[in-house]
Amino acid sequence: MKIADLEINEKKIFGLHLLYSIIEGILAGVLVLNEFVFIKSLKGTEMQLAILFQASVIVFVFSVVIHELLKRYKKKNILRITALITRLPLLLVIIFPCESLPAKDMIFYHYFFLLIFLFYYLAMPVVFPIINSILKNNYSHSHFGALYSYAAMTNKIVMMITTFVFGWMLDVNPFSFVYVYPVIGILGIISLFLLSYAVKVDYLQTGGKLLSMMESLRKSFHYIKDIIKFNKPYRDFELGFMLYGFSFMLTVAIITLFLVEELQLNYTSIAFYKNSYNLIAILLLPFFGNLINRVEPRKFAAFTFFTLLMHLFFMGLTQYYPYYFDIGAYRFYYLIVISFAWNGLFAATMSLLWNIGSAYFCKDDDAGSYQSVHLSMVGLRAMIAPIFGIWLYRYIGFSGVFALGVLLLMLSIAVMFWSLKRDR
Repeated sequence: MKIADLEINEKKIFGLHLLYSIIEGILAGVLVLNEFVFIKSLKGTEMQLAILFQASVIVFVFSVVIHELLKRYKKKNILRITALITRLPLLLVIIFPCESLPAKDMIFYHYFFLLIFLFYYLAMPVVFPIINSILKNNYSHSHFGALYSYAAMTNKIVMMITTFVFGWMLDVNPFSFVYVYPVIGILGIISLFLLSYAVKVDYLQTGGKLLSMMESLRKSFHYIKDIIKFNKPYRDFELGFMLYGFSFMLTVAIITLFLVEELQLNYTSIAFYKNSYNLIAILLLPFFGNLINRVEPRKFAAFTFFTLLMHLFFMGLTQYYPYYFDIGAYRFYYLIVISFAWNGLFAATMSLLWNIGSAYFCKDDDAGSYQSVHLSMVGLRAMIAPIFGIWLYRYIGFSGVFALGVLLLMLSIAVMFWSLKRDR
């Protein structure tokens, strides 16, 4: 596919999508190290770390409600209001201390930090369905995966550079985040305003009697029930995603603790590992972007789940074979390098599957509805999994949690192949 082959509208939307992806790549590159900032610089607790991750996904519980709001109000206005409500609080990080304080004095900042990022993550259940709808209705089916992968690849290049720079800054000054977070808050506002210009036409619910919010929600939940009941391939897809999601959420905070407490890695080394898997993802995104158009989504999902399985397997194995070598400030654990190579494959495939996978099971006009169902399921498992992961870690340790994560992923892969065998 060549850019010259695109229609004028596709070129315009792709330009806005690309610029949005670049700015969001800067934000993502900073926030890749967010949990490490909370543990290493602010000295937050294990349970607070789980809550920080939980805040990033539990907001999706409101996806169905937000989907109804998107029908009633102009998406352009919603995006701009969301930008101000969710990104402005990042400017308040400027009041955080620039040095370590006694534990009792840091408690206020721990919970203030959690609150700021709860507001930040509230943008996601608003923005993701809108992006899905914009792209699905403006990109042709034959260009959809490829254009999305190019934007995602650019996003990851910017993210990788930003992570490297921010990791270096944090090793020089562990409290440099006090100045960086307000800057990305301003950039985040700009990115969502840019995205609002990609909303070509805002169709509001018109004609006939406008249903009340409660009636509309009741109708939406009935529609969701019908989707799950009658669209069996999509139902199986979400069941596999539920098992994968529990595995991911159980282990994500544990991986952070493992790298910091068990392996004693500095910010520079952590940034290297994060960048290594992003580099692999960047190189592979164009390939997988074209592949997802030609492969049954459940097969694509099974492969994606397998890549995370291998990431967790080699991560857990490092506890028993902790061999490494140092080059300057960098510490290279042999099995962690292999683990993050698999994580690169996971990042490349999941960035496509998670954002646009559900769109392959529906008509163009239903893309927003299907994505809201998908995101709601994310929020539901987030209510349990992250905190449960920390609780399990206290009883069965790192290796026990990693083993459980691997088992759940094996089940998710089995569901995908069972679904394919039963219903093609």
